[in-house]
Amino acid sequence: MIIVPVKEGENIDRALKKLKRKFEKTGVVKELRERQKFSKPSVIKREQLLHAIYVQKLQQEADQ
Repeated sequence: MIIVPVKEGENIDRALKKLKRKFEKTGVVKELRERQKFSKPSVIKREQLLHAIYVQKLQQEADQ
């Protein structure tokens, strides 16, 4: 459960913005979207591999 403490006199829009930010950081929406469809294990592994290659390439470029 996500709790956003709202101080007295604080704007509602600001509290909603905090809630949305916390909601995105927890990854609830992303997980729900992933569960709506079935992905083959081979496809998931391929995506993870491509992501790992991409991240490694970025790190190598940053080191140089």
